[in-house]
Amino acid sequence: MLAAEQAIMDRGSSVEELMEIAAGGAAEWIRRIAAGRSVTVLCGPGNNGGDGYVIARKMREFGNSVRVVAPVPPKTEAAVKACEAWSGKPATSGGDVIGEVLVDCLFGSGLSRPLTAEHVLLLRDLAGRHACRIAIDVPSGVDSDTGAQLNDQLPHYDVTLALGAWKFAHWCLPARAATGTKRLVPIGASSVDGAARLVERPSLETPAENAHKYTRGLCAVVGGDMPGAALLASQAAMRAGAGYVKLIRHECADAPAGLVVDPSPLKVAGEDHRIRSMLIGPGLARHEGAGKALETALSQGHNLVLDADALVLLQPYMLSKGTQILATPHDGELEHLCKSFSVITEGRMARAKAVAAVSDMVICAKGPDTIIAAPDGRIALAAPAPSWLSVAGTGDVLAGIAASRMATGSDAFGAACEAVWLHGEAARQCGAMFTAEGLANRVGSAYRACL
Repeated sequence: MLAAEQAIMDRGSSVEELMEIAAGGAAEWIRRIAAGRSVTVLCGPGNNGGDGYVIARKMREFGNSVRVVAPVPPKTEAAVKACEAWSGKPATSGGDVIGEVLVDCLFGSGLSRPLTAEHVLLLRDLAGRHACRIAIDVPSGVDSDTGAQLNDQLPHYDVTLALGAWKFAHWCLPARAATGTKRLVPIGASSVDGAARLVERPSLETPAENAHKYTRGLCAVVGGDMPGAALLASQAAMRAGAGYVKLIRHECADAPAGLVVDPSPLKVAGEDHRIRSMLIGPGLARHEGAGKALETALSQGHNLVLDADALVLLQPYMLSKGTQILATPHDGELEHLCKSFSVITEGRMARAKAVAAVSDMVICAKGPDTIIAAPDGRIALAAPAPSWLSVAGTGDVLAGIAASRMATGSDAFGAACEAVWLHGEAARQCGAMFTAEGLANRVGSAYRACL
């Protein structure tokens, strides 16, 4: 964000002009939300507080009753000028301030240490006396780069207005849970090389007129000791774009009619040159034979999705260059990968990035705030999916979707992003209290939403 703002100023804009654009856009949202109600703006000493003074001035121009609370006077040049342009006298404490809409401009992006006791008490007190709470850029007391809450018992907000671009805190827990409805206020910022992005609805296509099952992609799923997981993954893969899904397992009596079951040994079945992607891990087990199956799969040169038991069995010496590999760990499996690849770091994002870099795999760290990290440093964050996904088997469905997308030709990073979106959309369409099998059956409907 700092780089994007600097690029704007290099084109001739000043900090003050940028503040007018950002705060003016936020004020328009607040005008609509307040709908004539009284507004209290809590301003800090920095440029986030400067945004608050601009918002107060704009709200006064809109005809709203406005009060400003500023426990500390403005300290940056832009904030001082914004305060002077507002030309009011702020309250230094919130003791007698009662309003209807609170706008939090105390501290924004870049905060790395906890709020002082006085500031956090003031924030809690004002939040408790206002029915509607709006945070500007990020809520005060939040680390914008990690989503960590730097103080306990911080308020929850009805709306958070992100200025210029999304921050990690908007999409990473625990901060995400406190941000409420999120809206992006544009300020004319252009994209910056190396910046993370949000997973968006993919643009998928109908098959070509001359398509057949092999041109659409053959996806192989390796079965293991527990056939149910591989079946779930296969059912999801059948609905996520691949033209041909094959389950490699000696037998599977419960396989649906449309799923081909190949009873050949993996060493034989996996040599099919038409295979474009292979998934191994769901239901694999962790004994010596499972480890040998994983080594065989890794040696056959296919693009791979590794999930579940495969992530526990994986060792660095098994990997070789020349194939794309997507790993889909939950937090426990991610921790195991860190041990296997000698990664020592804290935080899900840092771990995902580090493991991706040292292993040359794309890491889809799945969970309530999914993070996708590529070996080249690319990062994508997923918007929250329904919490009903917290049921056994849904990770197998995600792995099957990802393997299917790789079979159609998507690279590992793109397949991960597509799979995460389709997985979340299928869950949204399922509604409440679904099973993993019900989720797999909804993948085709989620795919249709992308055509």
